Amino acid sequence: MTALKERNEINNEYKWDLKTLFENDQKWEEALESLKGQEEIAAKFQGKLNNAENILQFLKWENELGRKLSDIFCYASLRHSEDTRDSKATGMYSRIYGRYVAIAAATAFANPEILSLSQDQLTQIINDEKLKDYRFKLEDLLRNKEHMLSAKEEMLLSSFGESFAASGEIASTLQDSDLVFEDIKDKDGNVLPLSESSYIPYQMSLDRELRKNAFKSYYKCYKQHIHTFAAAYGGCVKTAVTEAKVRGYKSSREMSMFADNIPVEVYDNLIKTIHEHMDLMYRYIKLRKKILDIEDLHYYDVYAPLSSGSSKTYSYQQAQQMVLDAVKPLGQEYVERVKQAYKDHWIDVYPNKGKSGGAYSSGTYDSDPYIMMNFNGTLDSVSTLAHEMGHSQHSWLTHHNQPVQYGDYSLFVAEVASTVNENLLIDQLLADCNDPKERLALLNEYLEGFKGTVYRQTMFAEFEMKAHQMVENGQSIDCDSLSDMYNDLIKLYFGDDLIIDEEVKYEWARIPHFFRPFYVYVYATGYTSAVALKEGILQQGEPAVKKYLEFLSMGNSAYPLDELKHGGVDLTTCEPIERALKKFAQILDDAEKTAAEIYNK
Repeated sequence: MTALKERNEINNEYKWDLKTLFENDQKWEEALESLKGQEEIAAKFQGKLNNAENILQFLKWENELGRKLSDIFCYASLRHSEDTRDSKATGMYSRIYGRYVAIAAATAFANPEILSLSQDQLTQIINDEKLKDYRFKLEDLLRNKEHMLSAKEEMLLSSFGESFAASGEIASTLQDSDLVFEDIKDKDGNVLPLSESSYIPYQMSLDRELRKNAFKSYYKCYKQHIHTFAAAYGGCVKTAVTEAKVRGYKSSREMSMFADNIPVEVYDNLIKTIHEHMDLMYRYIKLRKKILDIEDLHYYDVYAPLSSGSSKTYSYQQAQQMVLDAVKPLGQEYVERVKQAYKDHWIDVYPNKGKSGGAYSSGTYDSDPYIMMNFNGTLDSVSTLAHEMGHSQHSWLTHHNQPVQYGDYSLFVAEVASTVNENLLIDQLLADCNDPKERLALLNEYLEGFKGTVYRQTMFAEFEMKAHQMVENGQSIDCDSLSDMYNDLIKLYFGDDLIIDEEVKYEWARIPHFFRPFYVYVYATGYTSAVALKEGILQQGEPAVKKYLEFLSMGNSAYPLDELKHGGVDLTTCEPIERALKKFAQILDDAEKTAAEIYNK
């Protein structure tokens, strides 16, 4: 593992080009300055949103302002991700966040004012031909009527937006900027640096001593700060629970899912169905233990490669071609857009000192869809490129097929396109693989993807649900209660063949998604949807591709469950989850058979 470079030492060829947002920081400053006076403009609409014409003018103004805000916010966020130690970028992010909250507070009167009209008035306005392009948006607003507060109360809540987000900001800053991990040693005694971006690659090493030392050092650091993480997360949960109560929801979970018109039964069905198939996960853990020939399987062994074929690495150029080959079933236009992403520098490729960990896709209605990565040459990193490219292509199709008011898509469907691409990549690699050890490595990647995206995210979802329920039931939420609960879930999801190390119970603190309440479950529902869609694409060809691309183009013009039904998946039933688990069982069978051929055991 080579030492991380400073940002200015990375070749520009491997950095994103943010010019579709702003040419430079000075242009961003000018755009931020142009936001002055928007609160006064908003105030001119107040008290007048009682007819179709005025509502139309307000929605048009709001759309244009939203586009400006989105560009300014996104640019600052991306710059901040480049180097979280950069005080200038941090300041930019803080300033636009403040302006965003102020403008949100200034426009918070609008929805309550519209919903204060009588049912007859609302029906007449919604059906007015002037507002036909906003009809679904207004119908969805009407659905929220019972949970909407008064204009004054909505403005008050909006004004606290920045304060409410402080818990997540504290945890993120602590994780990305302030945690300092002790150096570690590999089996040969070489001293290596440990960071957020290097931890998982170390956990995927064939060197067990390195895995163990990385694990111990990593969670030692988290344990030292566990009270701070618990306080931050407790604040996040209490904020969500309080808002749900104020708005008249039965729970914070119902509030979160109501936004997308998703019944809580979808969440419950996911956990219930996974619980019914824990035996598959236990089989996978047994397979790991058997192949690794480890009598005492620890948590630092659950990412270890099952085959020496996993040590194969890829250049970034190879990864680019692998993704292009994988997405060919989605049609030539899709392939050409992936090439465009490479050519036009949508992607920030390599890690550097201070850079945010992990990977994500971002961008706005008017910009390129950008991808942040920390590419390290592993198969997992190639898969991440495919994953984030799925997000970006989803965004591109939405932005180019929907008006701005529907130019985004729900979090509920956000992980579908990314996971379809991951599955296409592994299928393509398996189809071309003849070497048993490489095949086992690929099967391991598939199994790991499923474990991480379905079982693990469902475990996260259950943890999150229980944490919120604790607060709703008046129980204390602190580092001990959170850590003990997480420890129990690890035992449930991984079974008796895994030795539960003391450090495991602190893992919850490193999951940033918990600060976005009830988001993690969509990874699991998205994966199950992706399995069904991918199978249809490979088996049916063009008809399935057409429906899939139409689904990716729908944005927020329909509710996510209806969009998925258009694509061919019905998540109001357990059937897609069952189908995905059946696929997992098939891959597990293949891995067990391939392992027996290699190791004769």
